[in-house]
Amino acid sequence: MTVNAVTHLNFRGDARAALEFYRSVFGGEMTVLTNGDMGNTAAEPAESGHVMWGQVAAENGFRVMAYDVPSSRPWSRGEDPFFVSVRGDSAEEIAALWTGLSEGATVSVPLEPARWTPLYGMLTDRFGITWVLDVAAEYGGA
Repeated sequence: MTVNAVTHLNFRGDARAALEFYRSVFGGEMTVLTNGDMGNTAAEPAESGHVMWGQVAAENGFRVMAYDVPSSRPWSRGEDPFFVSVRGDSAEEIAALWTGLSEGATVSVPLEPARWTPLYGMLTDRFGITWVLDVAAEYGGA
């Protein structure tokens, strides 16, 4: 049996734009099902185009899901509720992803070498999602 954990991001009307942005950075296929597509009659008519379920799945293993929380439910972007961690095999791969995610982002920790990895950085993208990127490396201890 195999189990995969996938980051599922919640938005209020921005899920499609966020998924399109992440697809532009990571590549892969995007799937979006709206409230209207699914015949969700509980949704407000103005929210028929909102994402009921969506995902980006890339051949390199990257996967993220997203959803537009309906106006009938409470939702808050929150402050630091989680980070999305992306770990790659090479500095070139991580640097390219960093460049893509940096568009309109606020950088918390610049992408640079750290004690435990050749590259590490943290930023909050234009959708309010905090990303931690680094290169997978065996830790030698302190």
